[in-house]
Amino acid sequence: MTRIVRFADDRETVRTGVADDTGAIRTFPGAPLVAELLRLPAEELRTLVEDTARGPAGFAERDVLPLPPLDGLMELWAAGVTYERSREARVEESAERSVYERIYDAERPELFYKAPPWRVVTDGEPIAVRDDSELNVPEPELALVVNRYGETVGYLVADDVSSRSIEGENPLYLPQAKIYAGSVAVSPGIVPAWEIEAPDALAITMVVWRDGEPVFRGATSTAAFHRTPQGLVDHLWRSQPFPDGAVLSTGTGVVPALDFTLSAGDVVEITIDGVGTLRNPVRGRQADLDWLVEAIDHPLKRRAHPGGVRAA
Repeated sequence: MTRIVRFADDRETVRTGVADDTGAIRTFPGAPLVAELLRLPAEELRTLVEDTARGPAGFAERDVLPLPPLDGLMELWAAGVTYERSREARVEESAERSVYERIYDAERPELFYKAPPWRVVTDGEPIAVRDDSELNVPEPELALVVNRYGETVGYLVADDVSSRSIEGENPLYLPQAKIYAGSVAVSPGIVPAWEIEAPDALAITMVVWRDGEPVFRGATSTAAFHRTPQGLVDHLWRSQPFPDGAVLSTGTGVVPALDFTLSAGDVVEITIDGVGTLRNPVRGRQADLDWLVEAIDHPLKRRAHPGGVRAA
């Protein structure tokens, strides 16, 4: 299986390429941004990826710094209440329950902006909970990588970290519950869509580790999805262009009970069959994510903030 990756070398040069199962990376000719790749129609991108994968290896994943595979004018969006479990959880936590009951079966889905590329973290980097929130959860989700033409060209593992207490107080607080530094992580490699045979039957599992012990386990499958992924894309593309494409996280079917909240020091581990595994340590202060600003121009600053190792 190949993956489209974005990475920085020791001179802070950011490159994109195709990684294989051995960890070898073959760079794209002309050093395009991921955003430039998403300006191509799906068939042209496939040809470019397959041609590049046949070339000589230039880097090894162990020798470079993996970066989130978003850049340029890409945007990361997310969908809500796309699984029955998500609807149940939103109704349980909210003071305005009917809002979530109606949206589950409505023709128009819930879609919301999540992050610009620079605020996204990847495997091993920290996520965070808000300083002003008492109840916080990770949300394991399949993310679609969509080109400028609205074609799904790849998949990522995503964690849509959320404040249940803030959103539950009032649905109009959704942006504050969902959009902040450390609120989203994605896996470092885009798995091309043509390499996933059944995206509608992918197992999704999540474990939250605390002091080396599992304190939450959950599982679902994209087979339980209440909407079609393409239907979400179609709604997102209505009335607005995405010149560099977008990543659309498709909602979660795994939500802990109300007596669970993330704590500083936890490690969240999410696996989607065929797509990958994403591990992130949890930070409890927003200031712990201030380095994201410096990393915009100096990507190697990210090396000082690892910690998402497997906790077992």
